[in-house]
Amino acid sequence: MAELNTKYLGLSLSNPIVIGSSGLTGSVKEIVELEQNGAGAIVLKSIFEEQIMLEADYRMKKAEEDGLLYTEYSETLDYIDVHLKEKELGGYLDMIREAKSKVMIPIIASVNAISSLEWISFAKQIEEAGADALELNIFVMPFNFEKSCKDNEATYYNILKKVKSVVNIPVSVKISPYFANLGSVIMKLEKYGADGVVMFNRFASPDIDINKIKVISAERLSDAHEMSNTLRWIAIMASRVKMSLAASTGIHDGEAVIKQLLAGATVTQITSAVYKHGPEYISTMLNFVNEWMDDHGFNYVDQFRGRLSQSSMQNPESYERMQFMRYFSEIK
Repeated sequence: MAELNTKYLGLSLSNPIVIGSSGLTGSVKEIVELEQNGAGAIVLKSIFEEQIMLEADYRMKKAEEDGLLYTEYSETLDYIDVHLKEKELGGYLDMIREAKSKVMIPIIASVNAISSLEWISFAKQIEEAGADALELNIFVMPFNFEKSCKDNEATYYNILKKVKSVVNIPVSVKISPYFANLGSVIMKLEKYGADGVVMFNRFASPDIDINKIKVISAERLSDAHEMSNTLRWIAIMASRVKMSLAASTGIHDGEAVIKQLLAGATVTQITSAVYKHGPEYISTMLNFVNEWMDDHGFNYVDQFRGRLSQSSMQNPESYERMQFMRYFSEIK
């Protein structure tokens, strides 16, 4: 039987299927179950910097309304800010410690960061709690039209550099595809110390209910067809960077895992497939990969990883072609 062992962020994994940051990884009980069903590593549910800031802001406004804040320099303001952070972050650290005591697979903490404030120093406490690595889930919505692309990109680099200055554990950055020069951004992330990049974030998307005439949330789980853009960029970047590349979004079966590995992915991150089919589906995906490797004579993942990356192909422009003109012209 083929061996699925692999390395990700310098960590040893039993296989290349990582459970991505989500509600699936928000409790130790669920993490234990995911390990029992074959997960190679776990990315904990993200702790959101923005959520903590908004909660602190709400509580301070309530304190003002109730007459508890008399000036903007009130000690109440500092108490609310510090106490709330300690409560939220303390619970997260406790989960890391407990998870590390219950499972053998790598535990990767996740911080959803929106700024490079001193709050990022919490990363050091994550390391001390025992996390094997840290995933920075960063997305800066370009709603401030006075900021340039360069300004927005600088936020990513600043967060990464600050975190890397305080931790020794591996750090990956989860990014979106929405950059003017995506390839350059990925290469710069490696330059500034990233040990890996996760492609790509999946966002809450709006939809419109035309009967109720209101804005609603679109489908929260991914669909298999959403994998193509990740596949493209994994293949393009596989030979251009030395850091780990994690493929995410639209990976719903063992075939998709194999495709991403052939394109050059170090690992694949899955969430929607487990939501839809349950934790036991992980072993189904792993069995498919194992059988495919046996059928094709591969004993190890590294024997076929990157075989179809852009640099390995005779026709590398296949990953760059964006227009359908050639295909539409053939339709009668």
